Amino acid sequence: MHDIKAIRENPAAFDSALSRLGHEAVSSSLLAMDEARRAKILAAETAQADQKKAAKDVGAAKASGDEAEFERLRALVGEKKAEVAAMQAEAKALDEELRMALMGIPNLPMDIVPDGADETDNVEIRTWGTPGTFDFAPKEHFELAAVQSGMDFETAAKLSGSRFVLLRGAVARLHRALAQFMLDLHVTEHGLEETITPILVRDEAMYGTNQLPKFAEDSYQTTNGWWLIPTSEVTLTNTASGEIWDEATLPRRMCAHTQCFRSEAGSAGKDTSGMLRQHQFEKVEMVSITHPDRSMEEHDRMTRCAETVLERLELAYRTVILCTGDLGFGAKKTHDIEVWLPGQNAYREISSVSVCGDFQARRMTARFKPAGGGKPEFVHTLNGSGVAVGRCLIAVLENGQRADGSVDLPKALQGYLGGKTQISADGVLV
Repeated sequence: MHDIKAIRENPAAFDSALSRLGHEAVSSSLLAMDEARRAKILAAETAQADQKKAAKDVGAAKASGDEAEFERLRALVGEKKAEVAAMQAEAKALDEELRMALMGIPNLPMDIVPDGADETDNVEIRTWGTPGTFDFAPKEHFELAAVQSGMDFETAAKLSGSRFVLLRGAVARLHRALAQFMLDLHVTEHGLEETITPILVRDEAMYGTNQLPKFAEDSYQTTNGWWLIPTSEVTLTNTASGEIWDEATLPRRMCAHTQCFRSEAGSAGKDTSGMLRQHQFEKVEMVSITHPDRSMEEHDRMTRCAETVLERLELAYRTVILCTGDLGFGAKKTHDIEVWLPGQNAYREISSVSVCGDFQARRMTARFKPAGGGKPEFVHTLNGSGVAVGRCLIAVLENGQRADGSVDLPKALQGYLGGKTQISADGVLV
């Protein structure tokens, strides 16, 4: 959420930054709401002062024995009290109107973010590894003989409908091994605190990480009001909600492996084959809560954490900085890491790592106490996939495929698979 004081101080700069996102200018309407809100607050405070003065005069009239004046002033106090209550209610309503308007405006991109219309304008930062070459036409993950018995879309559709999958046997074990490998890497080498979080949250948590109010249709809500998390960014980041932490405790670095749920609203016709885009999937998520002065270096650090997962698994990837047209609602800057999928002959996103500045912290009132004293300040929040488990499974299967339909597995996973190095063409770990 944006600071109305900052908009007040430089409305032209605010509108200019929004225009880079293709967003219309809104500062004039926001400032009009702000002016009406402040005027109503001032009027309420003035009326309250008049009420207090009249209350004192009531006592004086009573003491003087002037019954007529006493009754007049007592009636005046009653009128002022009702007037104050009405004005305070109006001020509160105007304040909420402004808050909700600010909630619906995206974060402002950093100057370093390239301008662009969509993902085709993203800028490559670096690549790692060389996409493998095959002496046969590589297949997509769901076409491989090794996974035919272990990746069941028909049974999942019978149970739940489209965009679900049921994993069995070697494929299920590989999926579990990948998640365990990622967690161990982030905890033991990257210094993240492993966390197990709920997957059902209240409205407040979804507002805090900007899923609400704008993106309600992208998530699932239970009949009793809980939301199924689209990612554990929601739960991990909201651990800071309403807190004032000591500066010395920053940064706080966390990771969690959870089920995630997305309605995939607006994705009709996209990635309908295979398990690239699902309603239910698993991710290992990373979240950092930092001092404002160190959030940019933390962004680079988190990006390296995600990249390291792919390097250990010997998966070629490229890292891009998202342009303004592809930037997420809450992000000031985002790195996407795209893994090479030979079955599609393309790089596909497997992790997004974003720095949000104080955008989310303002929504959830997450602050820290400066070491040198002074008023509490808003923290900066960052989030990133470390990485999407299902998409990583796809990448391992496609990059490890062999002409006979078997799949060679990365050395880094052998310790999680009982020393097995391959899924045979008939779907058995060997």
